[in-house]
Order: sequence, then structure tokens, then C-alpha cells
Amino acid sequence: MSELLLTLCFFLFVMASVGAVLLLFRWTAEPRLQDVALELPKDPKQKGLSAGLVQSMFVIGELAGKKQQKDPLRARLVSAGFRTPYAPTVLYGAKVAAAVVLGLTLGWVGLLDKESLSMSLMLGVCGAGFGYLLPDRFLDARIKRRGENLERALPNALDLLVLSVEAGQSLDAALIETSRELRNIYPELASEFGQVQTETRAGRSRSEVLYAMGQRTNCAEVKKLVTVLIDSDRFGTSLGPSLRTHARYLRVRRRQEAQESARKLSVKLIFPVFFLIMPSIFVVTLGPAVLTFYEAIGLSLGM
Repeated sequence: MSELLLTLCFFLFVMASVGAVLLLFRWTAEPRLQDVALELPKDPKQKGLSAGLVQSMFVIGELAGKKQQKDPLRARLVSAGFRTPYAPTVLYGAKVAAAVVLGLTLGWVGLLDKESLSMSLMLGVCGAGFGYLLPDRFLDARIKRRGENLERALPNALDLLVLSVEAGQSLDAALIETSRELRNIYPELASEFGQVQTETRAGRSRSEVLYAMGQRTNCAEVKKLVTVLIDSDRFGTSLGPSLRTHARYLRVRRRQEAQESARKLSVKLIFPVFFLIMPSIFVVTLGPAVLTFYEAIGLSLGM
């Protein structure tokens, strides 16, 4: 019991020391937070604990000395919806923090369970590696979920675009109106349309802005919509019929995907039926017969 208490006290001492060091460096890095305009909560969804957590991850990323990657990491963060310039630093801070916390926790658990320093060290290294890779997996899941939300929102957005264009509005005004109407239902697509209007007002050409939206979202259906809009703008064709045809294509494609998933269901059910349901049916149906057979054999043999 004394060894367990000593190990627990050592673990708490290590965690308290790490927390004190991070708090000290956060106080020293406060001017750096103001330099990058990390004045939270700017977003009404980020308040209190969420804003403090983001600041803490930024400080850890700054202390780790990770340079912001220009191309691959930032492109993935933008695809996930994180467009702030300090997002790579926050992500790297989250990776370092997760590695430290999981490494110390698993190392402590291994020391308590096995009472072996080598086992504790191995678990700590494995936990640190898993914690370092965990934020990347969450980022990939968010990118995938955001792409699905964008694809789900496109048919309704195209209907609104068709109504606005056929009512006599320009494409820019139609995008603004569609973004306003979809803000509460489909915030991801509304945010992308709003970004398009912001970049257009900044002086970029419409084709460049639309192409950047397709690359930014990294969604196949959004890229197809961007191609339709750019071709219509380039060749001067009417937008209404093109958008209506594309909306019909999206709905037909979604219906075909649903039918494909329904037809795959029978094949996917083979394994749970064979390994889970069939043994239970055999036990229920053949169990009494097997017991009766053994009783009959026992009586005939005089056992």
C-alpha cells in the first residue's frame, strides 16, 4: 500500500510540475498571443473553457517550436473549416499535449499494474505515439463529415440559386441570398458562399474565387458545381437551366447511392447471420433433440 501511495504521489507531482511549467510559459507568451490577434472569444461559440483551451494549445505549439506548414497541413485545416492563421500552431499544440497526457497516464497505469519500469516505459512511449497521432485522426474525421454536409446541402442550395437567377438577380446577389437563407440549416455551405463574396469584393476575379472554393473544400460535388459556374460564366450560357440540371443530377445520384447501399445490405448481413444468429438457432432447435438422444442412448446402455 505504501508503494502504491508513493507512486500516486509521484504521478501527481509530475503532473503538477508540467502544469506549472506550462502556466509559466503561457504568462511569458501573452504578448505573442496578442501579436497574432488571438483575442478570444471572437466567435460566439467559443467562450470560457473552449477559448482557454485554444489559447493553451496555441502556447504549447509555440513552445514546441513547430513552424507553420504552408501547404499540406493548412490545406487540410481549411478543408475542415479552420481558416485562422494560427490553426496549425493550435493543432500542433494539441498533438503535443495529447502525447504528454496519454504517455504519462499509460506509463503510470503500467507502473501500478505491473510494477515494472520497462513495462511502464513501453506503455508511456506507446501512449505518447498514439496521443500524437490522435488529433490527426479527429481532423480527418471532421474533413469527411464536413464534405458530407456540403454534399447534402448542395441540391437545396441549387434550388435557391435557380430561383434567384431566374428572378433576375446576378450570380453574386444569388450567392449572397442563398448564403443568408442557408445560414442556420447548412452553415458549412453558407460559410463557403460567404467566403466567395468576401474574396470577390476584395478584387479577385470570379473564376479564381470559385476555383479556390473547389480546392478549399476538397469536395468532388462542390468542384463539379464550380466547373458548371465557371463554364457558364466563360461561355455566356444561361445559369438557370444549368443549375437545375445539376440539381437534378445530384438528387438522382443520391438516390442511386441509397439504392446501392440497400442492395449491399444483404451481402453484409451474411457474416452476422452466419456467426451470430445461426448458432443461436441451432442451439434452440437442436438442443432438445440432442439432450433427448443422449438420454435415450444412456437408457439403452443401462447408464
